[in-house]
Amino acid sequence: MRTLALRGVVRSYPKKAVIINEGDMSDSLFVLLKGSVKVFSGGNSGREITFGRVYAGDYFGEMALDGAPRCASIITLEPCTCAVLSRANVSEHLAEEPKFVMNLVLRVIRRARCATEIARNMALLDVYGRLVTLLEAHDGMEDCRSASGGGLESLTHQDIASFLGASREMVSRLLKDLEKGGYITMATKRITLLKKLPTRW
Repeated sequence: MRTLALRGVVRSYPKKAVIINEGDMSDSLFVLLKGSVKVFSGGNSGREITFGRVYAGDYFGEMALDGAPRCASIITLEPCTCAVLSRANVSEHLAEEPKFVMNLVLRVIRRARCATEIARNMALLDVYGRLVTLLEAHDGMEDCRSASGGGLESLTHQDIASFLGASREMVSRLLKDLEKGGYITMATKRITLLKKLPTRW
C-alpha cells in the first residue's frame, strides 16, 4: 500500500469535505493516509443510505477505474490526507506489482458482497429487521468499520438510520422500545446488546 501511495499526489481535506460526488466522471483512486471517510448515496428527497466507512491504510475509488460514472459519494468524517492516483498510475502499479491485482480483485468482491447484502435487506426486511441485522452483526465489536463489519460505537441515531435507509425518528423509536424491553442499553454513541433480540417487534 505504501508503494502504491508513493505514486500519487498527496492532498489534504477538511472535515465534511465531499471528495467524490456520485455521478461524476473521474478515474482517480484514493489511498487514505490519515482520517476516515463515509461512502454513501443520496436522493433528491434529502434521504441517504450509507454503504460503509473507510479508514486510514485503505483505499477507495477503485470502482471508477472502468471509466464509468461514480456510483457513490465520499465525504470526510474528520480531516483527511490522501494520495490521489490517476488510472495511469494504477495501471503502472499493477504492471510492476502483479500481487496487488489479487488485492484489488478481492477488495472489489468484498464491497460488491456488501452492496448486495444491503440491497437484499432493503428488499426483504422491514426497518426493524434491518436494525436487528445491524445490531447482531456488530455485537461485541469495538468500532464501526463498514456496513458489514465493525461495531456500534461512535454511531449516532442518524448514522444508524443512514445505514438502514430509514428515518432517524423511526430508528430512535425502535431503539428506545428495545431499551425499555431490556434488550439493549444505550450510552452516548454506544449500544450494547443484553440478550437476543426478538425476530419481530
